[in-house]
Amino acid sequence: MLDKRAYCNLWDRHIFINTTWLGEVHVLSTSLFGQMENTEKSAVADLNNAKQFLKGFGELFYIINPNTTSYSHVENVPNFVLNAWPYFLFFIILENILLWMNKKPTYRLNDSLTSLSIAIVSVTVRLTFRGAESYAYVYLYENYHFVDLPWNHPSTWYMAALGVDFCYYWMHRAAHEVHILWAQHQVHHSSEEFNMVVTLRHSVLHGWCGFIFYLPLAFAIPPAHFVTHQQFNLIFQFWVHTEVVKTLGPLEWIFNTPNHHRVHHGSNFYCLDKNYGGVLIIWDRIFGTFANPAPNEEIIYGLVVNQPSFNLLRLETFYTIYAYEKMNSMASWRYKLAAIFYGPSWQPNRPRLGAEEDIVKVGPREKYYVKLPMWCNAYIIIHFCLVIYIFQEFVILHAQMNPMTATCFICYIIGSLTVIGLLFDNSQYAANCELIRCGLLVFAIQVGVLTIEKKNVLGFCELFFGVSSFLWILKSFNVLQISTPDKNA
Repeated sequence: MLDKRAYCNLWDRHIFINTTWLGEVHVLSTSLFGQMENTEKSAVADLNNAKQFLKGFGELFYIINPNTTSYSHVENVPNFVLNAWPYFLFFIILENILLWMNKKPTYRLNDSLTSLSIAIVSVTVRLTFRGAESYAYVYLYENYHFVDLPWNHPSTWYMAALGVDFCYYWMHRAAHEVHILWAQHQVHHSSEEFNMVVTLRHSVLHGWCGFIFYLPLAFAIPPAHFVTHQQFNLIFQFWVHTEVVKTLGPLEWIFNTPNHHRVHHGSNFYCLDKNYGGVLIIWDRIFGTFANPAPNEEIIYGLVVNQPSFNLLRLETFYTIYAYEKMNSMASWRYKLAAIFYGPSWQPNRPRLGAEEDIVKVGPREKYYVKLPMWCNAYIIIHFCLVIYIFQEFVILHAQMNPMTATCFICYIIGSLTVIGLLFDNSQYAANCELIRCGLLVFAIQVGVLTIEKKNVLGFCELFFGVSSFLWILKSFNVLQISTPDKNA
């Protein structure tokens, strides 16, 4: 017999109870069948989760069912890029493991955090001006499209996929062949590494410079299909940034692969202005910009003239300043315009993309590297994790923030990541900038302009920034030291 307390507990769980033997049987049978039902539900849930995992995994490689990824309106399109982040993280970890197993260099902390910093700042700025590029596309479609393609027909889905990739090819090619566009796109090529984290390294102005190339699609392709395939096109390009995968056999003839994209990121002479394709490499084969890797020549990654820095503001701006100075140095307006819209290597009385003899030939070179003590690297990692937390809060709450709070969040994110770059460079300004940054953050928390809902986290941040300020006061009195630059990759 079950005691009264047991009956009460079972009743609380909405199971009918009777004090008779029959009641006990009823309770036990109800419990048994309830467990079986829960097991079935759990099995169904596990199956659905497995299907969802495989679906997300397939999206990384553009293996997608058109029927389940066709939408009637833009607002119905999921954020596929956001949903892909767990897979990005999985592949980043897997890539490091495979590099380690093959006794190859794994990710460098300074370069990897710089790539992530540039990505975070880019997303932060894009959130502030959210939807501006998509608005232009939607406006053109709603007012000027000349054909009504059915949103739920597979043919529309495939046309959108091809159209987006075709426009990406020309956008990407222009980003290399038009000087003012290269001034922004060079940020993506500024890393001396070639790994999956580099995929995320994009200029703040990258989207603004590129969206115009997609606008011709608006005369036919529904906006929801455009937004969907623009995301899938971007997601596909994540895994081609790796040295772990060598070749993919016959697929190399049709698709962009790591083998092709390594050439694109090379600064060797034969690599320049090659392999622009996003998903399909056929565009390069058709338009004469395809190149296979040279069998006996090591690919050198980075810019032709590298910028030795991990400071994201410097990496974002130095080439724009150079392009402006080049334009300003030209004698006539014709040459000034050419300095903006011709290729990066163009000089007066030379071809549009520059003469071969004017292009710097790159050979094997040491990678830029500054050796820091372990305490400094640990300090940077902790502060970077705090930036990610605040960035996550900004992503979730930015639409509800007043201008002052949003500005404080943006300044914290950009300022913190900039100072982290200065620390990686062991800049002479790093210690003072970090002391000022930490002091300002303590002040901002005290007066309530930088605030988050979780007060315990805010209290920890205030304490941590206070302790950090004290560390840099010690540094100013030479109690703590940062190592001098050591150029060893």
